[in-house]
Amino acid sequence: MTALLFFEKPGCGGNARQKAVLLAAGHTLQVRSLLAEPWTRERLLAFLAPLPVAQWFNRAAPRVKSGEVQPEALDADAALALLLAEPLLIRRPLMQRLDDESRCVGFDTAEVDAWVGLTPASTARASLEGCASPLEHCAAPAAQCVPSTPVAGA
Repeated sequence: MTALLFFEKPGCGGNARQKAVLLAAGHTLQVRSLLAEPWTRERLLAFLAPLPVAQWFNRAAPRVKSGEVQPEALDADAALALLLAEPLLIRRPLMQRLDDESRCVGFDTAEVDAWVGLTPASTARASLEGCASPLEHCAAPAAQCVPSTPVAGA
């Protein structure tokens, strides 16, 4: 099927479920730590630029949940500086196809299915994004999977 670069938070239960769904569909994954990756402005924008700034953020991050970081109040430059300084704030997973370099942010099953294909059983849930804990529900915006495009002004 498709070879994907998959950026995760190591130990994240939600990311583990997402990887299992991709593997069950026959995809191969190169898994990397979102937190340890040496992100640059340009490289991170290649994933995030198609989305509104507020959707760049992990809604389950402690500083976002507490209200200390308010994504809706940030412009792109301030948001990007914050995400580069504190990768835990980056929405995940970030995925990239290795064949055409198209990218996806988040894990809305319909979007991911249209992008790379999933098994019918996997698409039963609208989204696999957010917290894995049954005790906590994190509202997550829909994923966006888009073709790779150059980032203007990056």
